[in-house]
Amino acid sequence: MTEALLVAERLSRRFGGLSANEDVSITLERGKLHALLGPNGAGKSTCINLLSGDLPPSSGQIHYKGRDITRLSAPQRSRVGIGRSYQRTNIFGGFTVLENCRLAAQSRRQRAWRLFTDACALGDTLDKARAVIAEAGLAGREDRIAGTLSHGEQRQLEIAMVLATDADVLLLDEPLAGMGSEEATKMVALLDRLRRTRAILLVEHDMDAVFAVADTITVLVNGQLLASGSPDRIRANVEVQQAYLGDEAPASAVSGCGAPPRAPARAAPPAGTRDGSATCRA
Repeated sequence: MTEALLVAERLSRRFGGLSANEDVSITLERGKLHALLGPNGAGKSTCINLLSGDLPPSSGQIHYKGRDITRLSAPQRSRVGIGRSYQRTNIFGGFTVLENCRLAAQSRRQRAWRLFTDACALGDTLDKARAVIAEAGLAGREDRIAGTLSHGEQRQLEIAMVLATDADVLLLDEPLAGMGSEEATKMVALLDRLRRTRAILLVEHDMDAVFAVADTITVLVNGQLLASGSPDRIRANVEVQQAYLGDEAPASAVSGCGAPPRAPARAAPPAGTRDGSATCRA
């Protein structure tokens, strides 16, 4: 039976008279990758900010493993097991890869910053740092200065730092942004591995990657949930087609989007893609 780790119910966020999210419900399950799509201004960033604790909701509830965490701050949510990456790479460029991950692992330990912290505890953080570096695909780069890594490797490092906090819910905001084909292929494969033991929410503009790796896709439009379901159901949804391409778009336009040239072997590419006739971007 699938384990629901994070359950958001009827989340709303209002800024004065503007409703950025309205009655949005999302469930993140262990072993599943849930993608969040929508046109620009749809409310995706607001939604992930509500889940991470960077924004408090105007109404609604969020539960993590059955515990109400609606009023917990972002640091508090990080400590209980919810990790987040941001659109812009958030690393210490002058530190080594190992130092970045050690600091992230150390942040989880409330006593780690005290002057007389047990040396064994610090040794544990080094072991943890090395383990997540390998898991993120950066083994052998422990002593590299983070700022000298390629863009794709820096994004891998950022995810490794999230893993170092022992997060089992990963909120990933456009991890493929700015990547070339080879780097994106590695990232898609990494996401496919990570979701086997964790719950992942992916906000991403790369439709090929989303349709390749997602188990469930939720589409937001104007801050409201338009549709949620399997990639095949979302691809065939007429309302989703209209939201992306307008009322005059033929139904076949979106149904042909999302061919996964970088897909893990498990994903089968939809028909009618890569003819240059349609481009899907959230």
